[in-house]
Amino acid sequence: MIKLTFCLRRLPHLTREEFQAHWIGQHRDIMIRNKQALGYRRYVQAHTIGGETAARIEGSRGGPEPYDGTAEVWYDSMEALESALASEAGRRAGRKLIEDEKRFIDMKNSPVWLSEERVIETA
Repeated sequence: MIKLTFCLRRLPHLTREEFQAHWIGQHRDIMIRNKQALGYRRYVQAHTIGGETAARIEGSRGGPEPYDGTAEVWYDSMEALESALASEAGRRAGRKLIEDEKRFIDMKNSPVWLSEERVIETA
């Protein structure tokens, strides 16, 4: 399984709530409408939770500020991903997504990477 992971930070002028509302609304809808063109198997958004418990956990590690969320997009294989990237419909969908992402994501501070999932243990 191939996974594309995005670690997302919101644009500075947006609150976390505004960021998450756009992401779970308009952006999710673009992903769903373009699923076939994008060729993915699964799409998951993980929205950061604030609060006292989160602050304690974050503070105990001494790390940087947390991301506002992560997105994971699963593909059956590299061939499936490459096929979507090579198709006109996939490129068109990708342009729509990036255009929308520029409205709410701090692109320069939001790393993305491609990985191969290796399941170590399951429940």
